[in-house]
Amino acid sequence: MLKRDIYRTLLEWKNEERRQPLLLRGARQIGKTYLIEQFGRNEFENFVILNLEKNLEYEKFFTSLDPKDMIEKIAFTTRQNITPGKTLLFIDEIQNCPRAIVALRYFYEEMPDLHVIAAGSLLEFALNRAKISIPVGRIQYLFMYPLSFKEFLLALGYDALHDHLYSKKEFEKVDEVVHDKLIELVRKYYLLGGMPKVVDEYIRSGDVSKCEKIQRSILDTYSDDFKKYAPEEDIMHLKTVFHSVPSMVGRKYVFSKVDPDTRSADLKKAVNLLEMAGVITRVKRTSASAIPLEAGVKHSYFKLIFLDIGLLHSISGLYPKTMMASDLNTVYMGAVSEQFVGQELLAYGDPFHRDSLYYWLRESKNSSAEIDYLIQRDGNIYPIEVKSGSTGRLKSMALFMEQFKSEKGYKVSQVPYSEGKITEIPFYLIEKL
Repeated sequence: MLKRDIYRTLLEWKNEERRQPLLLRGARQIGKTYLIEQFGRNEFENFVILNLEKNLEYEKFFTSLDPKDMIEKIAFTTRQNITPGKTLLFIDEIQNCPRAIVALRYFYEEMPDLHVIAAGSLLEFALNRAKISIPVGRIQYLFMYPLSFKEFLLALGYDALHDHLYSKKEFEKVDEVVHDKLIELVRKYYLLGGMPKVVDEYIRSGDVSKCEKIQRSILDTYSDDFKKYAPEEDIMHLKTVFHSVPSMVGRKYVFSKVDPDTRSADLKKAVNLLEMAGVITRVKRTSASAIPLEAGVKHSYFKLIFLDIGLLHSISGLYPKTMMASDLNTVYMGAVSEQFVGQELLAYGDPFHRDSLYYWLRESKNSSAEIDYLIQRDGNIYPIEVKSGSTGRLKSMALFMEQFKSEKGYKVSQVPYSEGKITEIPFYLIEKL
């Protein structure tokens, strides 16, 4: 059974007095359905699931937007009792019936005691096609990502190691033998990633080649989804962007380098759709001149990271390089480690908000400088560099810290933890940031 940190958030939501229906958002096959089924069966007397992809006839439940009428039809058809306070109603694959999304607001307004959770993938694709907007202020978004490295440790049975690392709030250096073991587990996570079906196969068989086949199948599923939900004129552009991102991770995303024969406006639209669907994430360039970091964003400059580091390996054929690399930060010129750090930062963010990632770049004729990631915390901005070894050059870090009077910076690598004005953070401790 895969344990997810977001389960605690669901428990808190269950016990709120005036809760809103939850709309669980995230890319396909990151474990949304599995999580809610586990939650519903463990925490409620009754659990009713409506899969709107497998059972197209369920659309008729939402012809009327009267909650009592909807519940009566659902209870009669499923032959299950639906009792507010005791039942969890789960509407899965809700993107297949946009009217069901509209119905969520009426559950909130007229039947607030009923626990309702909906989940879907590529929601924006379906909503754009149906010309329906999500009812703002009547539902609560909950964002979900692939398994974090922290969750990956638990899945593989390293419970004691997990508890030792993450039970304390402060940073802590671990024994050298333990550190080496953790770096090898990070390498394994690089290859497998956090897609639950892939991790589950590895737990079951230990066969990486079988895991790779599942990764390729997931990638094919995403391409097939474009055909289902996107207008025909957008499908080609979505596929172009989807397949271009892995080769450009860690670099400024330039439309002319993706496809010089396609209009930038078409590729930009595809980037926006894929980002809203959770398949890619934009790393925004910011001036870092003030908080919030969003205030200094230059929207025409950005980098992209992929949904999952394991899928990145599958689509790029990077397995041999990662397996053989003595320093993980050297794989694909450091781009894979940037993917890992970005993916980890997203996984540990506030699940009620779609978090943004930021980087800083100073372009100059004489000397340019770049910081891989910036985070804001307690009213301060902290730079994060992803560098090789213990002697990685940190000229950009020094320049940034001097210019912005930063109290502390972080360097992420496979070197053990050490405290200082520039603190060394090993890959496995990113959660502590």
